[in-house]
Amino acid sequence: MEAELVALATAGATALVQQMATDGWSAARDRVTAFFAGRGAATPESVEEALDTGRAELVAAQRDEDEQLMADVHAEWRSRLRRTLAADPTAAAELRALLAELSPEEPRAREVFDVHNTISGTVNGTVVQAGRVDSPRFGYRDTQSPDGH
Repeated sequence: MEAELVALATAGATALVQQMATDGWSAARDRVTAFFAGRGAATPESVEEALDTGRAELVAAQRDEDEQLMADVHAEWRSRLRRTLAADPTAAAELRALLAELSPEEPRAREVFDVHNTISGTVNGTVVQAGRVDSPRFGYRDTQSPDGH
């Protein structure tokens, strides 16, 4: 169970730190504040202060290209989330919901299917194997048809 909490805390910290650098930070900050303050371990003001400090450090680290400071901000929030999850296992469901809100939408699922290709005989050139080729117009400009018209 500890490994699952660490993985969830890591995912949470990653989403949180990514949000810190976006224009939507204000709304994300309010949601994260409610998550932590709702656990009773901190006041909303102290959580907001810690989040604002983390964001200021992250912005400075990005500006200065300071990879270590960026990693430190991430590690700090991962630790806070892990401790919160360890103290209140019911918080995991709320954190998962928060992650769904903070994370960008998943790209549309692509069609998945099996492909079985067979080549027989001698090949004296390039072989391209693909499950689907949407526009097999190799060597032609978009304005021309394959017959040159």
